[in-house]
Amino acid sequence: MAKQRKDEYQCPLEVTMEIIGGKYKGIIIGHLINKTLRYSELQKLISHATPKMLIQQLKELEADGIINRKLYPVVPPRTEYSLTKRGETLIPAIIELNKWGMNYLKEENIPCAYKGDCKL
Repeated sequence: MAKQRKDEYQCPLEVTMEIIGGKYKGIIIGHLINKTLRYSELQKLISHATPKMLIQQLKELEADGIINRKLYPVVPPRTEYSLTKRGETLIPAIIELNKWGMNYLKEENIPCAYKGDCKL
């Protein structure tokens, strides 16, 4: 379920950060750009997230209309995640945030552990 939203915001960025500002939400959105991934695939890609935290972040993104969750009635259950149309509108922002992070890491000479280059 989505968090209870305020009746009024001081700035549009405030609501944006409230929706995508969770610890792993931006990373989840980045991994779902032009892809549909199963829960187990997301878990491998974001291995430092606990299962409880990853599930919570996925539920919040779904409740906010950013991602789709499709559950297949098979044994064992299979769940796939993809971006909604609303979620797809975040792609340019997520790509720019990723570029900013890559530049920061390069300037500070900090290695990126994700597949060597951290590109989306």
